[in-house]
Amino acid sequence: MKNLWDRASNTLRDRVGSNNHTAWIAPLDLTGIDSGEAQIVTPTRFISDWVQRHYADAIRDALIEVGAPIARLNFRVAAPRRAAAPRKQADAASATPLIRAAEPEMSAPLDARFTFDNFVVGKPNELAHAAARRVAEGGPVTFNPLFLYGGVGLGKTHLMHAIAADIRARRPEARVLYLSAEQFMYRFVQALRERTVMDFKEMFRTVEVLMVDDVQFIAGKESTQEEFFHTFNALVDQGKQIVISADRAPGEIKDLEDRIKSRLQCGLVVDLHPTDYELRLGILQSKTDAFRAQYAGLCIEPGVLEFLAHRITSNVRVLEGALQRLFAFASLVGRKIDMDLTQDCLADILRSSDRKLSIEDIQRKVAEHYNIKLADLVGQKRVRTIARPRQVAMYLAKQMTTRSLPEIGRRFGGRDHTTIMHGVRKIEELCAEDYGMAEDVQLLRRALEA
Repeated sequence: MKNLWDRASNTLRDRVGSNNHTAWIAPLDLTGIDSGEAQIVTPTRFISDWVQRHYADAIRDALIEVGAPIARLNFRVAAPRRAAAPRKQADAASATPLIRAAEPEMSAPLDARFTFDNFVVGKPNELAHAAARRVAEGGPVTFNPLFLYGGVGLGKTHLMHAIAADIRARRPEARVLYLSAEQFMYRFVQALRERTVMDFKEMFRTVEVLMVDDVQFIAGKESTQEEFFHTFNALVDQGKQIVISADRAPGEIKDLEDRIKSRLQCGLVVDLHPTDYELRLGILQSKTDAFRAQYAGLCIEPGVLEFLAHRITSNVRVLEGALQRLFAFASLVGRKIDMDLTQDCLADILRSSDRKLSIEDIQRKVAEHYNIKLADLVGQKRVRTIARPRQVAMYLAKQMTTRSLPEIGRRFGGRDHTTIMHGVRKIEELCAEDYGMAEDVQLLRRALEA
């Protein structure tokens, strides 16, 4: 069985890529074949569910290709290991002071609201959520570092807190250090001033998981970057897990040393895309359930959540804050939450969230980005170098304006709305499969929102 699985695993590595193979295929084990059914053991339920959804067909095909007589797969989660025998009291005493005395002082507090259970998953954040769950479940280090980036209010900090909380719940003895880049810098400067640099190094280089939020804040700070670089290398060499977040990709962080950029790009870099309508609606529905329990007796009329998901697109924090205000206001005045109350209560937020971007603005920015003529972008040429940017512009027009598909079609040389739908779907598919395309679209979106 081992030889059969090794050959199938090698085939899968070529097909899914080394990072995906390490994260999702390598932890699996083929334990037997019974009546045409391959028995595959996974270390956790989460990995089992993810692999079944995304790689089951590829695994079956690979096994058949290497000669396995199978027709179907059966996934089973391995039985949990017995807890290790407790250490001798002397050993525990020697290790405990560093964890108990230093960790509360050095580590930032976690927000109990930020857990995996209440993180709403949609297409824009599905990969980031899956990678975060994979890291939190432990086992061999797979992404080092895991680098999460995206705009304000898209869920980076939520996932960081969720990872730390999950690891501490699973392994209370684990040394998990979570802090912002600004806190890292402050601690380092403090250590320099108090001549306790060796204590600082010892603390940061003996953790099992280091998590640094908003790493862009160390850009331009030469001494801090130097220490961060050496800390990073020391932990990677020891096989310890590092999780980093920032507001942009490593290569886009100005004044960050090239060697640090290179290191940060060695692991898995995941972009949390701006929320789409479906994800915003899912978040509102999730929060509404919680608010209903808090404000007993309040009802919300149909259409209100859909209205908010359509109108408030800036970020999740603004969206959640608007819903919180709506429930509080309705409770105070004793009214039901309908469209009239919503528009009165949230007038300022709705005004600031109005999309003032025009289709023409998008077309100009896309033409400039791809270095093509605006006339060609809206014209009839179908060569790939023009057709693909045209589809990108269609996609952004659909996502960033309130214009209907027929209206968008008219602005693109009188095209039919079905052509616009095709272009939008094509770019959605490419963004999910092609990292370069996803980066292009994200850069354009940020430029248009600036």
